[in-house]
Amino acid sequence: MYDKFIPTAADYVRFAPEILLTVFGTLIMLIEAGRKEDQRRPYGILSLIALAGAIYLAFPAYNNAGPAFQGMLIVDGFGTFFRVLCYVAAALAVLCSGQYLSREKADSGEYYSLILFSVVGQGVMVTANELLMVFIGLEISSIATYVLAGFLRDDQRNNESALKYFLLGSFATAFLLYGIAWIYGLTGSTDLSLIRAALGSANPPNVILTGTAAALMFVGLAFKVSAFPFQIWTPDVYQGAPAPVSAFMSAGPKAAAFAILVRIFMTAFEPIAARWEPILWVTALATMVVGNFAALAQVNIKRLLAYSSIAHAGYILVAITAQSQIGISAVMFYLAAYTFMNVGAFAAVTHLAGKDEKYVNIEDLAGLGQRQPVTAALLSVFLLSLIGVPLTGGFFGKFYIFKAALDSNLVWLTVLGLLNSAVAAYYYLRVLVVMYMQDASAEVPAPKPVSGGILVALVGSAVATVILGVFPSVILNFAGKSGTLNP
Repeated sequence: MYDKFIPTAADYVRFAPEILLTVFGTLIMLIEAGRKEDQRRPYGILSLIALAGAIYLAFPAYNNAGPAFQGMLIVDGFGTFFRVLCYVAAALAVLCSGQYLSREKADSGEYYSLILFSVVGQGVMVTANELLMVFIGLEISSIATYVLAGFLRDDQRNNESALKYFLLGSFATAFLLYGIAWIYGLTGSTDLSLIRAALGSANPPNVILTGTAAALMFVGLAFKVSAFPFQIWTPDVYQGAPAPVSAFMSAGPKAAAFAILVRIFMTAFEPIAARWEPILWVTALATMVVGNFAALAQVNIKRLLAYSSIAHAGYILVAITAQSQIGISAVMFYLAAYTFMNVGAFAAVTHLAGKDEKYVNIEDLAGLGQRQPVTAALLSVFLLSLIGVPLTGGFFGKFYIFKAALDSNLVWLTVLGLLNSAVAAYYYLRVLVVMYMQDASAEVPAPKPVSGGILVALVGSAVATVILGVFPSVILNFAGKSGTLNP
């Protein structure tokens, strides 16, 4: 007979943000079902209230840090950091969505519920201390995101985006689950701390079989972070999905996937770290090269940002390859900076794309500096941060990543990473040249005034990008304290 498990108050406190988001997501769906046609749609406001409440509840959970629900979840500084980051990314996506959905005549409570449910999955992922909980969180997040990618059901681009994402994502998830089953067979557990103890024991499992299990799990997570050679879905899905959804996918799910990648490989598989370092080395380099050189040929701004996100995944993998505490801190800082600058860039695209996203080519941005100087200036901040120009969060993000790599004697990876950054400067600067040095086309109408939600997302992201570039210690101090992972 199994002992009856009764959750404690501490369990509920540590899981309170996800409980709140689930309640609000369900509430929005119920309101949608009972709403009359002529009633206002308060879904965006309710979603922001839910996300603000989740951020607030994340701090009492952190003050009561520890395992929850018999050790399946663990609340620590690392998990709290990524929890809050995912909530912030979702809030920015919600701010970008109001005008877009109204413009496309697709304003619905289902959209906002899906965002909240996706964030619930991300919260489970980043606090998971057990591989099956990782899988459950990943599936909750992924299924909601698959639907969001095809939310505009009458748009063929959305349908193609959702289908590609679903088929390839399901295939990658199968690898992850197979790897979990394999490591369970080898160690008798799916708990990260017990797996680490088994691999570090005097009589560890066969190293080839263990490496195969790790490789299978890496395939599933590499797909989620758009790492080579599993990045092929990214440009098609980002281009076809609604622009605010692309903004959301490029930040929240990716941050959560990187968080669990770090937690698994720096804890459970830490005893065999020397064996998987060469794989990470090659994957990081190939991801940077493919992302940056493919971006050079893009004419569509959403595809350019998609390939850019692949390249940035490569930079983050450089810090993971360093296998050090400073490397983990660099991953945390870079993902925070990346979230603001990338979501900010997509927010600008959301505004400028127009109905049915007709104006998403780089040439459609010609003359933006004269037509909408504020929007152009804010977009410029994000592009300069993506390059890594000083006084932006992107600069210190790359600085700490390459510093972590040098401290771990990854000299050649650092050199090649810096060369890749130089390549990336070309395609970002090309957008700036078009905005400020080319005349607007008569075929492209002047953009409408920026809506309140998108303006808040743009300004908020720009301010955060600059603050992280001028006062990086705002994030680094917490990241430094939270970078030690003890399963």
